[in-house]
Amino acid sequence: MSELNRFYSNGKLLLTGEYLVLDGATALAVPTKFGQDLIIEKIKEPQLIWGSFTHTGECWFEAIFDLPKLRLANATFNSDQEGSAEFIAETLQTILQEARKLNTDFLQSETGFVVNTNLTFPRDWGLGSSSTLINNIAQWAEVNAFALLWNSFSGSGYDIANAQNDTPILYRLEDSQPKAEQINFNPSFKDQLYFVHLNKKQNSRDGISRYKENRTSAENENKRISEISVEILKAKTLQVFEELIVEHEQIVSRTVKLKPIKEELFSDYFGAIKSLGAWGGDFILATGDESTPDYFKAKGYHTILSYSEMVL
Repeated sequence: MSELNRFYSNGKLLLTGEYLVLDGATALAVPTKFGQDLIIEKIKEPQLIWGSFTHTGECWFEAIFDLPKLRLANATFNSDQEGSAEFIAETLQTILQEARKLNTDFLQSETGFVVNTNLTFPRDWGLGSSSTLINNIAQWAEVNAFALLWNSFSGSGYDIANAQNDTPILYRLEDSQPKAEQINFNPSFKDQLYFVHLNKKQNSRDGISRYKENRTSAENENKRISEISVEILKAKTLQVFEELIVEHEQIVSRTVKLKPIKEELFSDYFGAIKSLGAWGGDFILATGDESTPDYFKAKGYHTILSYSEMVL
């Protein structure tokens, strides 16, 4: 058997700074225990044979590209989720082509590759199936992952920084350059923090578009969100933490003109609740106690992870 190359990237959760991180606010982000790998095996045929696998080992997307032209020869997509084989194949093709623009030697050999990607979380969790893929391809192509992200898509890049760091980070864009600072975030009350999935995946690109349409000059908001990100690191008690995340929700609510998720869905809940990332889907953060999982299950939300189960 020929040699295998393997790359791995961490999933991500944005605890503070959603949307405003695009305009320079400092955000607090944590890597998750879940992620995605990329395994590459060389073959003699001049083809790139791609397979994407779910966390349960099922192949949900396959494609074959002819090398070195990177022409799509075939694609199949097994999923009841939105999207078509062609759309996903074209998105992948775009990422690979952009990687090649950054490193002109990438995928130019006379031989080919079998490439498999394996997620360790369900695709609808929103922990970064795209960002982990881009970071893995960047490692393979030996190119800058932030450049690859911005040449292929949009976004602040915090998810790429999470993919690359095994600790929580403070992240900001300074003169359009990514700045990630590794930090120690290990709250004494972490056993009172829960991540609850809202049973739907939020397209972060849609959320970003909505933010850009609604935003006004957000200098004051950016400054306060940055302060909250730092103050959360210093919070010694759950009460202080809750006050900060409630204030954060109110600021973002005004900015994106959406109701906070607690007001929308969980107004009778005793703890504090904060959206994570694009509002309206994926995970929320809830403060609570041992009764918290029962509350959310009774409302039909069955994916509830403790802080220690989720965060690396």
